[in-house]
Amino acid sequence: MTNQSEPYAPAPEQRFSMPELASEWYRAMIDLDRASRTAVDPLLAELVRTRASQVNGCAFCLDMHTTDALKHGEQAHRLHTLAAWRETPYFTPRERAALALTEAVTLVTSGHVPDDVYEEAAKHFGPQELAQLIAVIISINSWNRVAIASRMSPAPKEN
Repeated sequence: MTNQSEPYAPAPEQRFSMPELASEWYRAMIDLDRASRTAVDPLLAELVRTRASQVNGCAFCLDMHTTDALKHGEQAHRLHTLAAWRETPYFTPRERAALALTEAVTLVTSGHVPDDVYEEAAKHFGPQELAQLIAVIISINSWNRVAIASRMSPAPKEN
């Protein structure tokens, strides 16, 4: 059992700073991310970002997007069970389709994006909204790779 009065372990040292070393690219990524969110419900976008970050194991993005989801009104119990979304009654069919698509795009090397996953998402999202949803998924996967490769760490929280 963890002693809550003990300080947190130190974060791994960040390897490099993309904003400093690839500033033009980094600004373009910020613009790309902003454009990806057009026409996607902010709460759904945060669920998608959180789920992709769970799959990729990105602590920095998990911290950021769970915090953002809560600010948008997401319920804590849904975030706590997001990794096991298939086993809970907490997510709508539309959200489930988005989460399945998120996993398929995130794990594209493990079977591409299966037709049934895409077709289920297409039942719940119009063509433009589906394209924007895929843009959000691609964007967060890119951010996960930046954060993981550079060893970005969440800001320390108070005990």
